[in-house]
Amino acid sequence: MKGKSIEVMAPAGSHASLQAAMDAGADAVYLGVEQFNMRQGTANFKLRALPKIVAECHARGVKAYLTLNTLIFESELPALKKVLDGVAASGIDAVIAWDPSVMRLAHERGIPLFASTQCSIANTEAMLSYNQAFGIKRFVLARECPLVEIKRMQRTLRKLGKDDFEIEVFAHGAMCVSISGRCYLSTFMDGQSANRGTCTQPCRREYQITDDTRDKSLKVGPQYILSPQDLCTLPFLEKILDAGVTSLKIEGRNRPPDYVYRVTRAYRRVVDAYQQRPKLTAEAFTAVKAGEMHQLENVYHRGLSSGFYHGVPLDQWATSKGNHSTSRKVLVGRVLNYYPKAGVAHMRVLNSGLHPGRPLMIQGPTTGHVELTCPVLYLEKENINCAQIGQEITLAVPAKVRRNDQVYLEVQTS
Repeated sequence: MKGKSIEVMAPAGSHASLQAAMDAGADAVYLGVEQFNMRQGTANFKLRALPKIVAECHARGVKAYLTLNTLIFESELPALKKVLDGVAASGIDAVIAWDPSVMRLAHERGIPLFASTQCSIANTEAMLSYNQAFGIKRFVLARECPLVEIKRMQRTLRKLGKDDFEIEVFAHGAMCVSISGRCYLSTFMDGQSANRGTCTQPCRREYQITDDTRDKSLKVGPQYILSPQDLCTLPFLEKILDAGVTSLKIEGRNRPPDYVYRVTRAYRRVVDAYQQRPKLTAEAFTAVKAGEMHQLENVYHRGLSSGFYHGVPLDQWATSKGNHSTSRKVLVGRVLNYYPKAGVAHMRVLNSGLHPGRPLMIQGPTTGHVELTCPVLYLEKENINCAQIGQEITLAVPAKVRRNDQVYLEVQTS
């Protein structure tokens, strides 16, 4: 509802991405454990480590949400109950669920619940039903909801006096051609279910149409007709926030730490600018958005779409199977040691192209994601202009890094 604080929620598919999200200014993160989440292909986290992770988030003022959002088979109920027992003891801020079995068992254990986008909630009657049954007060809307419908829902909630209900929407990331991601293509082609977190993404591939009568075939293109462009709401984010949305979710638990860091930082900065209005002029706000859009073009995407917010996204298909980003990263080194008093890293060079003035990234499970412009390089206390493969060099870094962190060079592709 209007007047509530706006939450920027970031994906955490690994320890490095978790750190990157918090460093970028996320208000909350969402993550999965070994079982029952829609991103089984990510590193995920151990259930036994959940209390420590939650405590780490809370120490930095960040909320932690757990995804238990797959469908559950009868044979899995005992395992689900054990997981929820562990979750209840972890201090988690909420569980994001789809299957009513998860909702009921979590509710019995006093675990706060959010209704997942898999529930396809698109009206207030659905919200009231979930609230009455399971006490749910936050609803991740169906991705098919346009802005005009979100506004209608908010008006109805105000009339009903449901000021404690919260609306969460997806703000950025991958889109699925199926309704709320409930797709069977991966199941039928590869025996891996999207609804069980193991989608093989056959929709992202290039296909051929074959005419058996004439031995002719054509590639389906140039548009990938099963693969939508990625969602990006930043150009019109103020309209979403004006509609009274409480939380902005960034998709990307399969994405690397640099993606999580840059996308989270972009939305953080635009939300902060939005909250400064009317002190911030319209021109200044537009300039902030333009600057952050430039950053979003430098991270992985399949083209950028407005999704369903302005209506059905006609012809917003990916035009290739790969990355449309204007840059890519190349592994150039590995950290051997870090000297905190001097703020210097000692690293081994693994690839060519490392010299002062070039953009670098350093990533690791505890470090998260650190960005810098390559400073002066030293080889045995001598200043060098270009590091060679196999050399061990030192360089100043702006934040603490750790042994075995990976050092990447950012290379512009267009």
